[in-house]
Amino acid sequence: MRALLYNDAYSVTMSDVPDPVIEASTDAIVRVVATCVCGSDLWYYRGQSERPPGSRIGHEFIGVVEEVGTDVGRVAVGDFVVSPFMYSDGSCVHCVNGITSSCVHGGFFAAKGVDGGQGQFVRVPLADGTLVVVPGGQPADELLPHLLALSDVYGTGFHAATTAGVRPGDVVAVVGDGAVGLSGVLAASRLGASRIIALSRNPARQAIATAFGATDLVEARGADAVAEVVELTGGVGVDATLECVGTAESFTTAFALARPGSRVGIVGMPHDVEFPLGIAFRNNVGLGGGLAPARAYLPPLLTEVLEGSVEPGRVFDYEVAFENLAEGYAAMDERRAVKAYARVS
Repeated sequence: MRALLYNDAYSVTMSDVPDPVIEASTDAIVRVVATCVCGSDLWYYRGQSERPPGSRIGHEFIGVVEEVGTDVGRVAVGDFVVSPFMYSDGSCVHCVNGITSSCVHGGFFAAKGVDGGQGQFVRVPLADGTLVVVPGGQPADELLPHLLALSDVYGTGFHAATTAGVRPGDVVAVVGDGAVGLSGVLAASRLGASRIIALSRNPARQAIATAFGATDLVEARGADAVAEVVELTGGVGVDATLECVGTAESFTTAFALARPGSRVGIVGMPHDVEFPLGIAFRNNVGLGGGLAPARAYLPPLLTEVLEGSVEPGRVFDYEVAFENLAEGYAAMDERRAVKAYARVS
């Protein structure tokens, strides 16, 4: 089979690798129909985090179940499934309490010997707890991007909005105009925010933000962005803030935008971040978010997609051939694309 491998900074290549096999009775083998590149993949692509050379990569995929272990009972051969970016058993204390990303027996795809999602087939551990079946069998082609977005990016944006405490009528700020930030705009809109201020200076991303429900666009950065948002809110600040980047500047900006007593929902993977404790303490601003429990959010979000009430796959603005998936990495790294996507089979 073919799969994308990491070689070194700015070098990923499509290569031949062994077909996966059932290793545990709780495994399933999924034939991948579509996969994509995540913003978090760019950290190792740019050499900013460590990655073993020759390792499989990617963690977002949808596809068809080809084989199941003897103890798999909730998914069956032939099912079309969405996989969250982490596997989980669905039964440990953390899963039961909705934090599937902290499953006692779970873990990440493309880590510790588990297949990456950017390949033709993936072995899925703990298949019953991990995979979500899409009713009705193979979906129409136009649904595929929206289903793929449930694997990570929309669930992550939804986590930011939920943990920031977005409520109907709220004024919300979204820091970050990548796919996760744009998904946060959509999630805040679905949760009933009356005003959504998106920090973006990229016309293409602004267009998606507006389509997803943004009412205001702020192109400034840092202190200038804070001043503009504070002015837009009559000197008060926003009711909920979504931090979707993970840099020191984005953290500082997010907490400075938040009105006293509100919350910041963080989902940007932190890199070299110092928590702005002074601002948080002085203004009683709370902190929520973290590694999104995408599996816990998947069933209700899947229902919304199938009903046609949301189209989170609009963040995919760059489709490439599967064999040319490395170009998707380059396009996202160079900000020529919001999120790159490939049909596999």
